Amino acid sequence: MSGTVPQYTNSKYAWRELAHKGLPKRSASERVADFLEIYGLYDEATAREQASRCIQCPNPSCVTGCPLCNPIPEWMRLTAEGRFLDAATVLGTATNMAEICARLCPTDRLCEGSCILNGVSEPVSIGAIEQFLAEYAFAHGQADASTPPPNGLRVAVVGSGPGGLACADELARRGYAITVFDSTLVPGGLFVNGTPAFRVERSIVQRRIEILQKRGVTFRLGAKLEENLSFGELRSEFQAVFLGFDSRQARSLNVPGANLQGVVQALPFILQKTTPVPLELPPIEVAGKRVLVVGAGDSAMDCLRTAIRCGAREAVCVYRRDEADMPCNRHEYENACEEGARFVLQAAPVAMLGNEQRQVTGLRLVRTELGLMDFPGPRPFLVQAGSEFELPADLIVLALGFDPFPCPHSGDFSDLAVSDWGGIIVDSNQMTSIPGVFAGGDIVRGPSLVLHAVRDGRRAAAQIHNYLSARKKAETA
Repeated sequence: MSGTVPQYTNSKYAWRELAHKGLPKRSASERVADFLEIYGLYDEATAREQASRCIQCPNPSCVTGCPLCNPIPEWMRLTAEGRFLDAATVLGTATNMAEICARLCPTDRLCEGSCILNGVSEPVSIGAIEQFLAEYAFAHGQADASTPPPNGLRVAVVGSGPGGLACADELARRGYAITVFDSTLVPGGLFVNGTPAFRVERSIVQRRIEILQKRGVTFRLGAKLEENLSFGELRSEFQAVFLGFDSRQARSLNVPGANLQGVVQALPFILQKTTPVPLELPPIEVAGKRVLVVGAGDSAMDCLRTAIRCGAREAVCVYRRDEADMPCNRHEYENACEEGARFVLQAAPVAMLGNEQRQVTGLRLVRTELGLMDFPGPRPFLVQAGSEFELPADLIVLALGFDPFPCPHSGDFSDLAVSDWGGIIVDSNQMTSIPGVFAGGDIVRGPSLVLHAVRDGRRAAAQIHNYLSARKKAETA
């Protein structure tokens, strides 16, 4: 071990005596030259020190702030004591993919945002310590891929995103034969097909996929529902089905010029620059161009940072509210600033400008004035009359978030009960209106957090096990 901090291990005042430390980070000049992850890991001494800042609340708000109700204080205590493998084991009881979730989870709005130290000091570095523990477990051979003997039951999982992978992992550990179907050619859902490698390197996701394969999970890729994958066949060939496929559509911008060439959506832009397989999309050239990104969520930060890495002349974010209202993770905003992105705030688009060849040349905007917060959510704003101005652009990327996309409701799917917007309705056990068919993630709740999908997948796996165990018992009675 590289260091110890026994004087702080059991002190409720360590947070006052020890400075908060973030993860080590590569310089901006170095990291913009590649798509590799920008953060390193704590060493053992720093992990112990930072974990000792946790004051072990009797009613920990960080746990209630986590969608997975992760037992954070327990593994913080073990980490502070230097019992890293024990801490990783406790962490593994709450999540199947700590190494991925720790990299993507908006901790500043969840566990760390709920930390009782907020307001008097920096919060405990929960995400950084979680990442340290996950990687420590891998490095010390704790990522066990063994499975119990097969139980003879087969379950289909549709979708290889966070919910599908969590469900498949939980069931494989119980001896089920799992087949994961996905419409893409690379498993991992938005972990791979929508997240730049500088946030989560492909090798991290691939390592998790390989663990599932060692547990006996089979992946069938390029399988599209209602094309070459029949819902009816799934129900007949498998004893249970979990539907966890992606269900979102990108929001558009309803202003004049929105159909000009050079106006693209965020996801295709990120995909084309980061996906490991060729796409059937027209090439989006960035080098030497002025790129405007409309929106201020994590996808917008991804687009800005991707454009910079691809040689953009400039990468500018346009957002209609101010910095405090930006929905992105605070660290992602800081990283984008460090890497050279510019921000034009309190400016709302009113028209996209183009030339005679219908190629975009700029964006017309109007200044906004923010109102008072009188309800939960983003602050309302008013447009300032006579404040229009223009920004030049060779490429405009729309990163306005997503709306839910309805589940197919024809053929075999017509038996599924759906909500007003077309999402699948499930009960408290994640079961749909069809016995033996379960669902979770975006297709149920609409676009949401990675951790919500993981929670749904874990809950569905537990209920699938209960459902099939009860049915098997009834058949043998």
